[in-house]
Amino acid sequence: MTDAEPPVFLRVTRWFPHPPERVFDAWLDPASLGRWLFATEGGEMLRVEADPRVGGAFTIIERRGNAIAEHFGRYVEIYRPKRLVFTFFTDRESNATRVTVEMARTADGCELILTHEMDPQWAAYADRARHGWTMILEGLAAALAGC
Repeated sequence: MTDAEPPVFLRVTRWFPHPPERVFDAWLDPASLGRWLFATEGGEMLRVEADPRVGGAFTIIERRGNAIAEHFGRYVEIYRPKRLVFTFFTDRESNATRVTVEMARTADGCELILTHEMDPQWAAYADRARHGWTMILEGLAAALAGC
């Protein structure tokens, strides 16, 4: 990110009818990740790897028609079941953005707040990114319901 402009923060909130431990663990389990994180309808997961420890990395690669969508990241903070922070990028040559996932227990499940910190150069894509994260969290809900 540049020093001249502040980062763009976008936030998505979603409630889950599951304890925070269950929702949190889905973010770190490669078998779970392949069903919802960066997964698209009609896509074919080619590779899902996760080394869920601070400093560990993840790779998710999906075939989408004739295109290959690659997603990479590194785990920065892991405080089960309350907070997960990771970097995220789609091109190994580009600067990573930062994603923070926070969970709070509610009487009937948990509330998840996802904050994506983006370089200001991507400000025009904030609404698209918010929509993408909303769809990803819908996929997480469906994966948890199917477990």
